[in-house]
Amino acid sequence: IEEEQTRIGDLGVEIAGMENDLEDTEQSLGEDTKFLAELGANCQKKEKEWSEIQKTRSEELVALAETIKILNDDDALELFKKTLPSAAAASLMQVRSGSAHARADALVALKAAARHQHLPARPEIDLIALALSGKKIGFGKVIKMIDEMVANLKQEQLDDAVKKEYCEKQLDIAEDKKKELEVTLSDSETAIEEMEGGIATLTEEIAALKKGIKALDKSVAEATEQRKEENTEYKELKQSDTAAKEILLFAKNRLNKFYNPKLYKPPPQVEEEPAFVQIARHMQHRGAPPPPPETFGPYTKKSEGAMGVTQMIDLLVKDLDKELTEAEVMEEDAQKEYEGLMAEAATKRVDDVKSMSDKEASKAAMEEALQNAQDTKASTGKELMSTVKYIKNLHAECDWLMKYFDVRAEARAGEIDALGKAKAVLSGADFSLLQTKKRPDTSFLRRK
Repeated sequence: IEEEQTRIGDLGVEIAGMENDLEDTEQSLGEDTKFLAELGANCQKKEKEWSEIQKTRSEELVALAETIKILNDDDALELFKKTLPSAAAASLMQVRSGSAHARADALVALKAAARHQHLPARPEIDLIALALSGKKIGFGKVIKMIDEMVANLKQEQLDDAVKKEYCEKQLDIAEDKKKELEVTLSDSETAIEEMEGGIATLTEEIAALKKGIKALDKSVAEATEQRKEENTEYKELKQSDTAAKEILLFAKNRLNKFYNPKLYKPPPQVEEEPAFVQIARHMQHRGAPPPPPETFGPYTKKSEGAMGVTQMIDLLVKDLDKELTEAEVMEEDAQKEYEGLMAEAATKRVDDVKSMSDKEASKAAMEEALQNAQDTKASTGKELMSTVKYIKNLHAECDWLMKYFDVRAEARAGEIDALGKAKAVLSGADFSLLQTKKRPDTSFLRRK
């Protein structure tokens, strides 16, 4: 019992430790909820900033488009022709302005593909823009850089798609596992509570059985002691009544010897016990009639008086026989009742001992099951905490990507489209430049 109490105390300490772990988990959950709320607020703020950036970029593109339109207007071109010194210079300006116009259009397209707040920095675009601004690198090399940039954007989009699929799958698995662990933990707590209640009930029942067995043993001992006392009283009563009866019969026989010799029964020729002889002699001495008073006439036997005494003795003997018979019957009934009580007590004690043994075995099995349930709860709690931490890490890693996946995909598509337009502009400008270079050479040969 002491070992079981010590074990119960140890289990109580472990339960307290598990409750502390549960409090830590709840605190961690509160921190995660706070982090999620802050993340939502920051995302709303970033969405507003992104709207402002898009608005500013749109205004910038409109300004550049209007500027290009103004410079390409027919009136402006006529004015430029009049202000130039010669036609050859005007032709050279047209060639240069065509190339510059192509570079400007390409730069506008590249600015449209500028860095997005939800996309990583694009140093490649900056390099392409720098190459176009420097006017020393040919369009062919720039076009190659654009092709490489487009390939990188497509690969990034593919990587994001793979990462998004991975995040969704892992989050689903982790959330399902979390729910399963929470159900297991709840079941363990319910089972532990039920088993602790069952163990407490069994402990009370075992204590009650032990108390009952102790009380039964005490009652059996008291009944046995009482039966011994009753039997001793019966034996003493039987012995005293038998002795009194013998004395009365002896006295009656002595009276018969004198008053009625026919009814006298001489004693057997055996040695009498000293005590009996002594009592007989004492009774003879006490029962002997006093010497008759001196009278003037002869003495006559008082037979009628002797008959009255004899009848009185017979009544006393009859009362003693009746008392002995009643005592004997009471003794037999008491002995039977005692034996029945002992048999019932023995049966009850065997049943109680067996019941107590069964309950102790059930208690031991339930304590073992309780220990297993507590171990399961502890391991499940640790696994749940690890799962919650893993989900938190997944959210930290994936929430931003999953939230802005479509925005990033749209932005990349815009970048790819803008780069394609820049490439188309540069390809067209390169072809036009080659044509304008051939014309002056042909005119010069003709003039020669």
